[in-house]
Amino acid sequence: MYNTIQEKPAQEKNKIRILLADDHKLIRVGLKSLFTKFDDMAVVSEAENGKDAVEKIKTQHPDVAILDLILGDITGIDVVKRIGEESPGTKIIILTSHIKDTDVTESLKAGVSAYVLKDINSETLVMIVRTISEGAIWIDPKAVTILRNAHNSSIIPQKTCSRANFKAQHSNLTEREYEVLKLVVDGKSNLEIAKALNISEHTSKAHVCNIIQKLLVDDRTQAAVKAIKEGLV
Repeated sequence: MYNTIQEKPAQEKNKIRILLADDHKLIRVGLKSLFTKFDDMAVVSEAENGKDAVEKIKTQHPDVAILDLILGDITGIDVVKRIGEESPGTKIIILTSHIKDTDVTESLKAGVSAYVLKDINSETLVMIVRTISEGAIWIDPKAVTILRNAHNSSIIPQKTCSRANFKAQHSNLTEREYEVLKLVVDGKSNLEIAKALNISEHTSKAHVCNIIQKLLVDDRTQAAVKAIKEGLV
């Protein structure tokens, strides 16, 4: 058992400690098999229902918890709410086949760091785990589309904002994302941005993805053009 003060076991140092929670054992086995292929990751615990996930997160404090939205007894969203401030360092990824706008919205409001659909490829999922552990946020592109269509402007701003209030509408860009956006405008690559800001390339890529989503554009070039035209940087 760990708390926020105790040292990690030697074999887990410098690794992303992952908890898997899914009521289907086959899913857990598949995910564990995927993550154990990487030297920087370790699956330290599994849970087959929501209550078990809550207890293990509270006692083991994994770096990342990957939760199904439906866990049999309680939802993944309920798990996030129940751990509260008892494991603030644990980043939560919802991995699900459900994509209703209310599911996405409630997950984000509860404080999850990523909303991922189960049809995602393994390479992208590994990237998400790495970037989430470093503080990034990731939303599946299909979920972004649903949020826009549902007019959830409190989560993702809409395309209808005017030039006059563009900057105010995009105040959800963090200070770090503004720094990254300026470097994108300067034509810097993810690696060059990482070196300039002393962050990992994975984190740099995640920030760029977040900016693209928040500015409601399709790629970094469009993000740079929109930032210049609207006077955002």
